[in-house]
Amino acid sequence: MTPANDLAEHFAALNRFLSDHQTLWRPRPFSDRPMAWEQTHAELATWLKSRSLADAERAQAQPHQLEAPEPFASLAQQAQALCNIAPLPQIVLPELPNRLSNDIPGRKWQQIQAFANSLSFSKPTQHWLDWCSGKGHLGRLLARQGQPLSCFEYDPELVDKGAQLSLKLGINAQHIEQDVLAINTGERLKIEHTPVALHACGDLHIRLIELASATGCQKLAIAPCCYNRISASHYQPLSKLAQAAQLELSIQDLGLPLSETVTAGSRVRRQRDISMARRLAFDALQREIRGLDQYLPTPSLAPAWLKKPFADFCIDLAQLKNIAPPPATTDWPKLEAKGWQLLAQVRNLELLRGLFRRPLELWLLIDRALYLHERGYAVQLGTFCSRELTPRNLMLLAERIASAH
Repeated sequence: MTPANDLAEHFAALNRFLSDHQTLWRPRPFSDRPMAWEQTHAELATWLKSRSLADAERAQAQPHQLEAPEPFASLAQQAQALCNIAPLPQIVLPELPNRLSNDIPGRKWQQIQAFANSLSFSKPTQHWLDWCSGKGHLGRLLARQGQPLSCFEYDPELVDKGAQLSLKLGINAQHIEQDVLAINTGERLKIEHTPVALHACGDLHIRLIELASATGCQKLAIAPCCYNRISASHYQPLSKLAQAAQLELSIQDLGLPLSETVTAGSRVRRQRDISMARRLAFDALQREIRGLDQYLPTPSLAPAWLKKPFADFCIDLAQLKNIAPPPATTDWPKLEAKGWQLLAQVRNLELLRGLFRRPLELWLLIDRALYLHERGYAVQLGTFCSRELTPRNLMLLAERIASAH
């Protein structure tokens, strides 16, 4: 387990790094053009904007390896030093029956196995609780040796399908329709439960941490996801140290750790690129139409919008935003090409922001770890799989210290 003092020191270093460089990671190149740091670090900005979209794609997953002008290299070195997190100890599971992986996509099954292999608790588990369980795939793997299993899931269809799978596989499981954010959830959580949550979003995994520690659960394990899925307008720090840090994080800021597409397929990437290039072209057009050099937010659009001819896309979007129609003299091929040029610039400028993805994610994870420490748990933070399997590969293991009963 990681000593509380080590976590506190690590948190303080991350907080200094993030606080000192807010002007570099808070602005978003897509919407905040031009950004102030393009003036203060003009050589770096010019160099980044001169690169191609393919150049940006190659560097996106590992931006710290980019040989860019300063201060890029110095910041990359600091970020890497702050984010050197060791893998969690692995346990050797007995060979799993093939039937357990039925109905599970391959990548998801690999993530579930990696999560389970990292649950190196010091004492046996009495009763597993799969939090936001879906069909309960993770819980069934953990309870295959006979421990009772409870699965909390909001979607009644997934509850029914999960119950059928557990019955078919002979797993002693209760699949319970439960909104974990509801007031009565705490009544259903028992001290003998070991809650586990693989990629529960924002408020959902925060709720688990709060309720499990209040109930006195002896053990819990979470691999968080989607830190920006919260009901508040800004992040509410959990630990005393984070509350004193005064680093205010908006929902937009909380989306930074999620701004990579390591596991997306080529078709998804292509659709994303077309959508962004078209939006950037429209943004250039609307600035001209409105005579205002300012970003105009546009809503999420159905995939069918990308099948429209480019001119129709812009005309219809202008109508949707209640602005004047584009001039009849608009050079549509030139404007479309400008959208792709802007996309290349945006993607390359985002590489600087990308250096702060992992530091911010660790800041959030250590806040959760410190909160659990304050409530009498020994906590271990580490990775449970490679980032190629999932970028959200950080995991917290917590065990209640005996003297904290």
